[in-house]
Amino acid sequence: MRRTLGALGKGPYDPAHQVAPDGATWRASRMATGAVTYRVSAARVTPAPREITVEAWGDGAEELVAEAPFLLGGADDWSDFDPRIPLVARALARHPGLRLPRQRRIFETLVPAIIEQRVPGVDAYASWRRLLRTHGEPAPGPTPVPMWVPPSAEDWRALPSWAWHRAGVDPARSRTAVAAAQRAAAIQRLVDRPYAEVAAGLRSLPGIGEWTAAEVLSRLGDPDAVSVGDYNLAKDVGWAFDGEPADDARMLEILEPWRGQRGRVIHLLYADGALRRPRRGPRLTRMDHRRR
Repeated sequence: MRRTLGALGKGPYDPAHQVAPDGATWRASRMATGAVTYRVSAARVTPAPREITVEAWGDGAEELVAEAPFLLGGADDWSDFDPRIPLVARALARHPGLRLPRQRRIFETLVPAIIEQRVPGVDAYASWRRLLRTHGEPAPGPTPVPMWVPPSAEDWRALPSWAWHRAGVDPARSRTAVAAAQRAAAIQRLVDRPYAEVAAGLRSLPGIGEWTAAEVLSRLGDPDAVSVGDYNLAKDVGWAFDGEPADDARMLEILEPWRGQRGRVIHLLYADGALRRPRRGPRLTRMDHRRR
């Protein structure tokens, strides 16, 4: 459960996603009916399947509880997944309860993906924190630490350029986020369309390419989503399978036997720690856009 929901978080200090000392996952979100905080916990000792409890606070609580089975991967079907090789089979055996979450609030997933474009994750996470703490809404309910609900599409649209700048987001990314916010309603209408149509709809927006669309699709539950163009992913996949870093073309060649399930393989191997290569090569250059 924790690893399933963990795909939705943005670093250990995400104001909208926290794991409490008791192991429960807390998230703050914005539903169509309003802001919500929810707590997800699993019974420590129960027969399989484990009992999962979802508690929610705020105007969006009822809507969230109705969507909780999707968020927890209840519709994610692994029945026809073939691990094919020992590396993947071992990971599957160690993580039998892993599921792909289906976060149906597409725009809420899109904004942080835009903020992560072309910058190191640590910098994107810092920008996300600054934006939520400054322009978000205090999360309802008895949160374990102060938490924040992401701004609404209207609030993202209204953010002045200096607010993005102070958060360390350069003009190209802020323009992309604002343009997406202007189309938030149309974006949300894609939620129940086939994944290929969702991807095409997202890529039709200015500043949204294959990588950003795949980041959103993977959190919408697409088992085949692959973030081509990611700075680390291809290298990590190459290291796990070949013992050396790969480029995007080689990564896709490696994953081809699992076409239709490629994102599932990536998710599984990340959970198992298999996609952690030694960090000896060049890294993405960090830039403080607040000083530019």
